Amino acid sequence: MKTRLIIYIMVGMGIAACKTGFLDLAPISETNNANYYKTQEDMLNAVNAAYVSLRHNGEYGQALYAVGEVASDNTEILDAQSGIDITQIDDFTTLTNNGIVSTMWNAHYQGILACNVVIDRIGNVTMDEALKSRYVAEVKFLRALQYFNLVRTFGDVPLVTKEITDVQEGYDYDRKPIADIYNQIIVDLSEAEVALPATYGNADVGRATFGAAKGLLAKVYLTLQQWEESAAKAQEVITSGQYELLNNYADIFDIGNKNHKESLFEIQYKKGGFGAGSPFNNRFAPRGSGSIVSVIGAGQGQNQPTADMSSSYEPNDGRKEVSMAEGYMDGGTFVPVRYIKKYLDPNLFAVSDADNNWPILRYADVLLMRAEALNETGYVADGEAFDLLNDIRGRAGLEPKSSGDLPGQASFRLAIEQERRIELAFENHRWFDLIRTGRALDVLQAKGESIEPYRLVFPIPQNQIDINPNVLKQNPGYQ
Repeated sequence: MKTRLIIYIMVGMGIAACKTGFLDLAPISETNNANYYKTQEDMLNAVNAAYVSLRHNGEYGQALYAVGEVASDNTEILDAQSGIDITQIDDFTTLTNNGIVSTMWNAHYQGILACNVVIDRIGNVTMDEALKSRYVAEVKFLRALQYFNLVRTFGDVPLVTKEITDVQEGYDYDRKPIADIYNQIIVDLSEAEVALPATYGNADVGRATFGAAKGLLAKVYLTLQQWEESAAKAQEVITSGQYELLNNYADIFDIGNKNHKESLFEIQYKKGGFGAGSPFNNRFAPRGSGSIVSVIGAGQGQNQPTADMSSSYEPNDGRKEVSMAEGYMDGGTFVPVRYIKKYLDPNLFAVSDADNNWPILRYADVLLMRAEALNETGYVADGEAFDLLNDIRGRAGLEPKSSGDLPGQASFRLAIEQERRIELAFENHRWFDLIRTGRALDVLQAKGESIEPYRLVFPIPQNQIDINPNVLKQNPGYQ
């Protein structure tokens, strides 16, 4: 029997609860034992649990937009009552006991544990061998995604690639060099891409595909400045014939059009009182707006577009109207407080229970990655990189760029940076783009942000260091 990927309860497998301990990797559920993983259905539940972990507040529910957007020049926190932890991230005053940072660390390692459970246990289960191979590939993709988030945020992190069943064993894991983490990410994605299918039947839509693995691998190579590898992997996605740009930018975020032809991978949400709805209607609506923007319940004022973000759109760029608003009407009065529109469900079921998925990888991202990588391998006037850039601009209703506008590698590099900012606005890419290009300090300080170089990586949660002070050490600069 097949079960839809959108499962409505968080099954055990090490993510439903947590027991205090190093990395929170101790056995933490009564179902997390040798007697549970016996059947194909058991393993399906285990794989689904790994997907469910992505919706946690410590992952895409909150932490990744706090790091990926609020820390950047895209969004800000206008009212400290929106939360002290996210305000610290916005102000570059993040403390080692920051709750969002701590939750991000714990949630990602709980998600990694869920992946490791599948990999370690599935070999002993009698089941269809092709399905077994696919399940392993799915969770290797998910493990790679979560390590990619961790290493880009914290730098060196513990590398755990097997299930930990003894809390004492967890104390042996120290931080491994960034290179080791990336090596594992590449191994996981390389193995996943050859075992994952191109598509799924309706019952399994939303699971990782070979396109998702290839697209993420292209981004990993781009981050490592392995330009030829990134360009080649992006090209594999392009020539697969599985993906295309949607004609209308608004259709990308239409809740009636989820998992469309432009989507390589997105976090699955389902409203309806199942505990699986997305919270972004309420998270991103302005404080004080009541239910005018959020539909049901109050706005929390998180992740609000900056004035700089608003002014970064070119005139007549159709993406702005889809992505953000300059304010809202309260009766006959316009309230000029900006907010994100990409994730608004006009038929919200309840507070923080909407139907919007969160895009992780889109085909537009792949096109821009290949354009960037091609430019870095060697600028070609009006070459393929220009065609890729102009495919994105054309959909937005903008005039194409030529070598007359961008006469060299440096100018094209900045054009790609700008296009990524606009096209992928509020999708958790901006901070990581600025970090990987080495542009974060220049860009943010030029806009008046007071950020010291050591804050380009986030602090290791102090509670993790307190648990194991002889092994885990803090990032330099943090007290």
